[in-house]
Amino acid sequence: METLRVSSKSRPNSVAGAIAALLRTKGEVEVQAIGPQAVNQAVKAIAIARGYIAPNNLDLVVKPAFVKLNLENEERTALKFSIKAHPLES
Repeated sequence: METLRVSSKSRPNSVAGAIAALLRTKGEVEVQAIGPQAVNQAVKAIAIARGYIAPNNLDLVVKPAFVKLNLENEERTALKFSIKAHPLES
């Protein structure tokens, strides 16, 4: 599964485009964010991506979870969003 890392400076529209493209091609993507501002940008991007994939008759399901990451020999806790595409219900 492809992993996108979102920072506090990430542009939600750009991240949303990447999420939508991966959902269309692979059907799933993982988004990781560390810190409240990064989580905020990630959630906005996921909401925007939902609108981007709707014309393709797709919707998404998001499963949030905490994950421990080792970054520069330091353990950090990130919020991980596992996102999967599924056909839009009529």
